[in-house]
Amino acid sequence: MDAPLAVSASAVWLGLMTSVSPCPLAANIAAMSYVGREVASRRRALLAGILYTAGRALAYVALAAILVGGLLSIPQVALFLQTYMNRILGPLLVAVGLVLLEWIRLPGFGSRLYDRTGERLVKAGLVGALPLGAVLALAFCPVSAGLFFGGLIPLALDHRSSLWLPALYGLGTGLPVVVFAVLLSTGLAWVGSAFHRLQTVERWARRATAAVVIAVGLYYTWSFTIQGSSSL
Repeated sequence: MDAPLAVSASAVWLGLMTSVSPCPLAANIAAMSYVGREVASRRRALLAGILYTAGRALAYVALAAILVGGLLSIPQVALFLQTYMNRILGPLLVAVGLVLLEWIRLPGFGSRLYDRTGERLVKAGLVGALPLGAVLALAFCPVSAGLFFGGLIPLALDHRSSLWLPALYGLGTGLPVVVFAVLLSTGLAWVGSAFHRLQTVERWARRATAAVVIAVGLYYTWSFTIQGSSSL
């Protein structure tokens, strides 16, 4: 697997891990109840899922463009990141892995955003699908905040991507909704059991992802921080 494909796959995987984490999964279930209103038409159910996913992707792209584009546009910051990014990335990835294992707990924020506007968008019908995705994307909880700010943003900074990688991440976060939109259109009985299985898979997938992230973080720490300092 070449480097660009591996990086793109990493962004999608981070998005998938975000979507099936407990807090975003609850939000996606709420979105599925919305999509369920469109079950009468299979095409409309799929369209609602696609619009919801597009809303999530647009929100993440906008936020990442501000963060990544803003940081890279400042010469001093860009030079600092170019010089020290690999050294920073190692400890940061280890911290993200510990967050995924829930050994470190981050404060959640943004949940009130859904409380205030989410219900109105749910009632808006198909027109509300895209903004509903954007609102739920910005309702960060500890795990999703760790994956986005500690996983995606450093990856985007390292590869100078304020558009493509955040868009792939957003696609990953909304992909389960599209899949379950199709399931809803074929039979409601499948959805409940599928969500229960997804919760079980999420625990093991999160632990496996945490182990890989920590291993990569330790490698970066050893290669660019410890060995890099000793070679000076």
